[in-house]
Amino acid sequence: MSSPTLTKMTPVVIVDAIEPLLPFYVDGLGFTKVAAVAYEGTLGFVMLIKDSLELMFQSTASVRADSKDPSVQPGRVCLYFDVTSLDEAINAVPGAPIAVPRRATPYGMDEIYVRDPAGNTVGFAQSTAKGD
Repeated sequence: MSSPTLTKMTPVVIVDAIEPLLPFYVDGLGFTKVAAVAYEGTLGFVMLIKDSLELMFQSTASVRADSKDPSVQPGRVCLYFDVTSLDEAINAVPGAPIAVPRRATPYGMDEIYVRDPAGNTVGFAQSTAKGD
């Protein structure tokens, strides 16, 4: 079995609320908010970038809603890998429990989240933008 080509890894930090973090990261540290997804009147997800650094935050409520499985207990950090082929990544981890089913996102990714053997959430995403 061949292994998938991993091109980048970004931490997704799971938090109770995103809004209180923005002054710290955006105003204080100079990150730029490049993507945001609302969830029930608040931010459910945000992507921040500064220079070559990328950081994502997702709310606990949004993680639970994404999973659609009431038994899912979100961890505090999710590993998010950009891949050249999402199908190869899925095939590389056969039988891994699915935390969030495969989906197209509003931020231009085809992604899936699985659990590793220790129960950690691991996301794999392939860009849907033309030319990638």
